[in-house]
Amino acid sequence: MSDKWKEQTVAVAIDGPSGAGKSTIAKLLAKELQFIYVDTGALYRAIGYMALRRGISLQDAAGIEALLPDLRVEIRYMDGSQRVLVNGEDVSDKIRTPDVSMAASAVSSLPAVRRFLLDLQRDMAKTNNVIMDGRDIGTVVLPDARVKIFLTASAEVRARRRFEELKEKGVPTTYDEVLADMEKRDYDDSHRAAAPLKAAEDAILVDTSSLDLDGAVSAIKAVVEKALG
Repeated sequence: MSDKWKEQTVAVAIDGPSGAGKSTIAKLLAKELQFIYVDTGALYRAIGYMALRRGISLQDAAGIEALLPDLRVEIRYMDGSQRVLVNGEDVSDKIRTPDVSMAASAVSSLPAVRRFLLDLQRDMAKTNNVIMDGRDIGTVVLPDARVKIFLTASAEVRARRRFEELKEKGVPTTYDEVLADMEKRDYDDSHRAAAPLKAAEDAILVDTSSLDLDGAVSAIKAVVEKALG
């Protein structure tokens, strides 16, 4: 890779379905390239978590919208890792459960929630070299990103990866439950009215179904290096 990209800020947008490995891969790649990693999904999880904690129905769009002015959502980097804070409380570990995952999908379908978080995401890309992952980064959040990647894998492979991850964290669930949640979230994310999950027209498709983590990181890195020249 040449040093030309260092002369201006560079945004790498990585979109894809839940469980495709976006966050893990983006985090490792950002470390290698010395970019800032931005996990946008964690922002939606934070709002979903707060809606659940406040007892607001995920079908109550007005109630969720009314919650937003009371929330101060921040991303901070502590000891080299991204932490998500809501009103000063670190909720990074609390937002990684299946219930919060489904809540994140529900709140992310609301235009008010997307508007609420949009400026926060764009502001980070204006002043930093970033790798940002989510569902609509290349299509909506950063449509002018220098590199756009759509990262995917089969639902079965993604469910197996997520199941193993939750099992390691001691979260009680089964593979069948995780697969069912994954398939429902895929449908919900791709059929929502506001910024549905889809690949940008100029995105490069990368399927990691047959790749291990190292292979996936290498594949994405090769795409980024080729695009940046």
